[in-house]
Amino acid sequence: MKIIVKNDPVELGKAAGKHAGELIREAIHKKGHANVILATGTSQFETLNQLIKEPGVDWSNVVMFHLDEYIGIPDTHGASFRKYLKERFVNKVPNLKAAHLINGEGDAEAECVWLGDLITQHPIDVALVGIGENGHLAFNDPPADFDTDEPYIIVDLDEACRRQQYGEGWFKSVEDVPKKAISMSIRQIMKSKHIICSVPDARKATAVKNCVKNPVSNLFPASILQQHDSCALYLDKDSAAGL
Repeated sequence: MKIIVKNDPVELGKAAGKHAGELIREAIHKKGHANVILATGTSQFETLNQLIKEPGVDWSNVVMFHLDEYIGIPDTHGASFRKYLKERFVNKVPNLKAAHLINGEGDAEAECVWLGDLITQHPIDVALVGIGENGHLAFNDPPADFDTDEPYIIVDLDEACRRQQYGEGWFKSVEDVPKKAISMSIRQIMKSKHIICSVPDARKATAVKNCVKNPVSNLFPASILQQHDSCALYLDKDSAAGL
């Protein structure tokens, strides 16, 4: 894991987005196409803002997956990650080859199987991820399942995770935050050739410290990134305060 510390969230996002653009262009140059994973949430605002501006990316050769989605909310809901990605990415890049968005409204188990089959046919070149206030990676809350080989799984959201979603303004109350979600699994994320992890803000400082300073443990799910061969962790001064 390589740690890069920037002054603020804007500088962090610009650096992470440029890095992602470089890796996507490289994959397209080498293979003719690129498969990517995108994260959501407030931590990804600046990274995605930069990525959509990146020059020379032939988006018609890019297939996109994403990390997670709540079970039971429509894509018209303000907290829907499908809505988030449509508004902040899909609608802003020209001719994207495909966007495989998670639908949490129907049969969740069938959705996991369908997406799992798809992603196994599209080895991931670049994954953009974040770290939750409870140390989660995607919606794999502690203690995370480090053992499942299933690419997508149904997870229970813990209290800390649900408080974060409320605190970020996505829901009117903690009680409104769904208790279950579909999440990409830890092992599937770790199969990505390159991982770019964007984590701004002081409220993430404890989680960053736990996931960087402690031995790898499912009690600190994002600590698994220590074991990845090509992971860049982008922090700002606030989120890096505990290091």
